Amino acid sequence: MILLEGHTCFLRTLDERDAAELTNLVFKNRHYWSIYEPRHQESYFTVAVQREKILESMHHMKNQREFSFGIYDRYSKELIGHISMYSIKRLPFSSAFIGYSIDELNVGKGVATEAVQLLVKYGMEVVGLHRIEAYVSPRNVGSIRVLEKANMQREGLLRQLLFINGEWEDHYIYAVLENDY
Repeated sequence: MILLEGHTCFLRTLDERDAAELTNLVFKNRHYWSIYEPRHQESYFTVAVQREKILESMHHMKNQREFSFGIYDRYSKELIGHISMYSIKRLPFSSAFIGYSIDELNVGKGVATEAVQLLVKYGMEVVGLHRIEAYVSPRNVGSIRVLEKANMQREGLLRQLLFINGEWEDHYIYAVLENDY
């Protein structure tokens, strides 16, 4: 288990015992998160599928290809989001992507910014990455603010990058380099 502690939240790697709690979180936010993420089949919102996703992530973590964390409120200890560092590539790239989702009731409280900062620190200092990237919809103003507060810089626009809810959508690419960090 990996634990990263912040002021408003902490990140903890998920294990299969967290499947029911994660299922509740994704189910509760299914409509809110579908604004910027692809819609999922009904089976996605089951404990069995979430357990499989956790087990797959644990396998990738052993190979240092992905690190997935639950985002927990520091005081209530409630699961309020998830964040992952994935597609980890070694030299000559030494890079990874991050992605995150925060419970709708906890948006705007600085939790996402702190979670991104904690994961960037882990990626740079522990995993030894040179570059960490994130995609964000130009419509997702809140997430753009999160990335910019976490010292990530917009590098460009990727046209029609992701197929979301029946439409090809452009996304900005943001990145932070170890020199910026």
